[in-house]
Amino acid sequence: MTDLTQAWPRPSQPRPITIIGAGAIVRTAHLPVYRRLGLPVAGLYDVNCATAQQTAAQFGVERVFHSLDEACALDGVVYDLAVPGDQIVDILKRLPHGSGVLMQKPMGRDLNEARRIRDIARERRLIAAVNLQLRFSPNMLALRDLIKAGALGTLVDIDVRIVIDQPWHNWIFLEGAPRLEVPYHSIHYIDAIRSFAGEPDGVYCRAVAHPELPRLRDTRSSIILDYGDQIRCSLVLNHTHRAGPRYRESVLLVEGTLGAARLTMGVNLSYPMGPADTLEVFTDEAWQSVPLRGSWFIEAFEGPMSNLQRVVAGEDATLVSSVEDAMKTMAIVEACYESSERGAIPISTI
Repeated sequence: MTDLTQAWPRPSQPRPITIIGAGAIVRTAHLPVYRRLGLPVAGLYDVNCATAQQTAAQFGVERVFHSLDEACALDGVVYDLAVPGDQIVDILKRLPHGSGVLMQKPMGRDLNEARRIRDIARERRLIAAVNLQLRFSPNMLALRDLIKAGALGTLVDIDVRIVIDQPWHNWIFLEGAPRLEVPYHSIHYIDAIRSFAGEPDGVYCRAVAHPELPRLRDTRSSIILDYGDQIRCSLVLNHTHRAGPRYRESVLLVEGTLGAARLTMGVNLSYPMGPADTLEVFTDEAWQSVPLRGSWFIEAFEGPMSNLQRVVAGEDATLVSSVEDAMKTMAIVEACYESSERGAIPISTI
């Protein structure tokens, strides 16, 4: 299984990247990956100028933009929007027509805002992608190769189990967000499942808050993606497991008629420096570990920018996480909250 895909090809002639937003995710993932791949950075902008200057100094970025308009005035660059979803619309309106742009997930705060983002991208002819990078992680790319090759047979079961103590305090901007757990975290699992299982027919969901986190709307959810009576697909998502590390879990288990695959995502177990990801495959009556070149955090961040750059240059024909494709993931997120709000059927009525 050494020939399984685990990385996206690097662009041969990358364009400089203008990064808007210079916070923790840029320092821990975006800039380290761009440095590793040799992708040039044109400059940084952040609403907090001191943050931009500190990040620029840390990574040797020569230019710090002093206004959003200045950052958005460059032609011949690719834009990286590392800002919360509610800031995307305003920034997209300022970008030069025809620009390549990678925006942080979620694609807006809800489906209506996602539609506005898609429409602006169409109007301004933007080559626009959403940084739903889990589908680009080494173990997920390898899983898709296995499924495409028929190594697992027909898919029959998909399980995601996330039982962790999420450090929500790292993201102050999430306090007061009307929707939290699904659009800002579990959207990754939904998107990754779409990438290898296709589109579900419907969604069942219940998202709930935690009494010790009154400023956070929902931090736990149970989700069922309805693929009819062939595939059972369940996501159990508990981000407030306070009983120590012993029974924390971060697992995706996929079963087919000929085999199975078990993936772990280590970053969830101790953010941001958790254990390495794993991939184990069951075929021919035995489990086999597949050596991985890296993990979701941070190797998966190579894929979205590399793919975008290659599409801009004409090297890739398909933009994998385009706004058009991300709309389908956002529609599932919307359906999750609609399902959660409608509630369960009271037993007394049966």
